[in-house]
Amino acid sequence: MKISAFTFIKNGEILGYPFIESINSILSIVDEFVIAVGKSEDNTLARIKAIPSDKIRIIETSWNDNMHDRGYVYGQQKMIAQFNCTGDWAFYLEGDEVVHEDDLPKIKASMQACLHDDNVEALVFDYYHFYGNANTYLDSPAWYKTEARIIKNSIRSYAPDGLFWLVLDKNKTGRYPKAAHTQAKIYHYGWVRNEQQMNLKAQKVQTYWHKDNQSASIDQVNYREIDSTILKLFTGVHPQAIKDWLPSEAGLFVTNPAYQLTKREKKHRLLMRIEKIFGLNFTKSHYRLIK
Repeated sequence: MKISAFTFIKNGEILGYPFIESINSILSIVDEFVIAVGKSEDNTLARIKAIPSDKIRIIETSWNDNMHDRGYVYGQQKMIAQFNCTGDWAFYLEGDEVVHEDDLPKIKASMQACLHDDNVEALVFDYYHFYGNANTYLDSPAWYKTEARIIKNSIRSYAPDGLFWLVLDKNKTGRYPKAAHTQAKIYHYGWVRNEQQMNLKAQKVQTYWHKDNQSASIDQVNYREIDSTILKLFTGVHPQAIKDWLPSEAGLFVTNPAYQLTKREKKHRLLMRIEKIFGLNFTKSHYRLIK
């Protein structure tokens, strides 16, 4: 069994991505790691080149700045990397996602167990979405609890906007992949970076998502302006790969006590109550769980 990993990144340093930590977190179980590196304004490319591993394969790319439709440029960059993977499996990690070293054996075992099972096309992870600091994660229908991050490299798949996969049984019709669960977790740290980096990211990203109004203003990110009931205290252990990157604040992240909930947040509070009572999950799933 050959395992490929892949990702894409641009301006990873100035936007506060722990992209080196992300890559290193799974490097030991993959045979190659393909990285599409867009032309950046920082040392992103140099830092990736400095990783001491012959598993790293870099593809230098230019992003299409004329593509403003629903983030499709991210799908393009994701697929540039995936289409260059040569393994039986393609393991996708975004630049702010990290895998715990204790989960690596079960992830590899899942790939081995499902390698020849035609009913399994992808592998799914549970998620920790950290917020504000390293001790706080989010639990809400607004934040996906699971997602497919590994896909068989022998099926026809594509990523329409970089966020998920569609499988093509026919040329014009896509469906979500059939999946099995790895019983492992992805640790997502995108909302742990400082607010200045997050606001810069929002500014850089918006041009690829606003087709009709590219100059539209965006709201400034303020981490304290959020529904405090969805913040949970993390009592586990972070992956070793990320520990030097994490901020040092202690305790649960403190929100603004005078914050007024939005209509969307009120809706999610109601859905959370229903989830708790009936054991349901209202977050979106971009796969069909087989086992």
